[in-house]
Amino acid sequence: MNSLSFSASAKSENFVGRDFIFTAINKFLHRYPKGYFTIVGVPGSGKSAILAQFVRQNPHTIYYNAQIAGKNRVEAFFPEVCTQLNLLLEKLSSTPPQPSPQTMTEIGFINAHEGSWLFSTLLQQVSENLPDQKIIIVIDGLDGIDINSQAVGTNLFYLPRYLPDQIYFIFARRPYQKSHSGLLIEAPSQILDLADYPVENRQDIKAYIRKKRTAETQSSQRNIIELINENEDNFMYVQQVLKAMADGFYSVNNFEQIPPYLETYYQQHWQKMQGHGLSDVAMDILRVLTAEETQPMSTVAISKIIKADVFDVAEIMETWLEFLQEIHTNKETKYQLYHHSFRLYLHDYSTLPNG
Repeated sequence: MNSLSFSASAKSENFVGRDFIFTAINKFLHRYPKGYFTIVGVPGSGKSAILAQFVRQNPHTIYYNAQIAGKNRVEAFFPEVCTQLNLLLEKLSSTPPQPSPQTMTEIGFINAHEGSWLFSTLLQQVSENLPDQKIIIVIDGLDGIDINSQAVGTNLFYLPRYLPDQIYFIFARRPYQKSHSGLLIEAPSQILDLADYPVENRQDIKAYIRKKRTAETQSSQRNIIELINENEDNFMYVQQVLKAMADGFYSVNNFEQIPPYLETYYQQHWQKMQGHGLSDVAMDILRVLTAEETQPMSTVAISKIIKADVFDVAEIMETWLEFLQEIHTNKETKYQLYHHSFRLYLHDYSTLPNG
């Protein structure tokens, strides 16, 4: 087992359900001769585990995790994925690939455009030499790619605009502005947003709880189910709460306490939200979003509350989109933080004075 598939396998432990996603992926693979399939979901919704399970079930799949430190730049992506393609072609075909992607590691990575050309060339060779084999490249954490390390206007990781037959990419990423996808492609594509499947998500969460339940957590299972019935169906949250129960973290059934790993996870979110610093308008928005009585609100409603320009509010909300839930009602889009425990975590920061 190579290092990529081992990393993926580690994430698929205790995996349950998600059949509706695998069904959608398989339909896409059989309906189209090539293409891009994207899974979109808020942090902790189980995207990485879904991809890991898919890789585990499909051993010839090539897996790359852009969330790992040092893996979010194109200079790391090309050599690693091309090497995997090269090995796959050597294994499944009697025709050795030319030019070999080993060139990039033997003489050094010269530039991204050369890597892009070698990558596209290799994909074409794979397609021609393995006409009956679907080649699937899975990339986790598309939102983590360092786009600033690439030329302006180029595809993330310089992914090809056109694909040869039998070549498929499957991505996972957090919510994003569709006009800023970072991908200009002319190939069949499909986006599956996990937010569009609330019933299926809750069913899978319940199945996960039943699988993970221990003697220590049985007495508290009802409390967790009640959270799920209130649409709190985040896999990361439930996983960490169950672990905290088993570890004796909760002295009483007070699930407002945030387990240590979740706190670290939320700290990473908060750091990304801050960027190079938050404006007064951003801090005012944060206070609205973290207020206990706050319901989902539109950018117009928020701008009226904080007495700010609606375009300034919309711009900030767009930069925070991966940490928000979008609720579409009639012709209006409303927003709230993606999870109630994340709101509780941010509440303390929202009480800090501006500046």
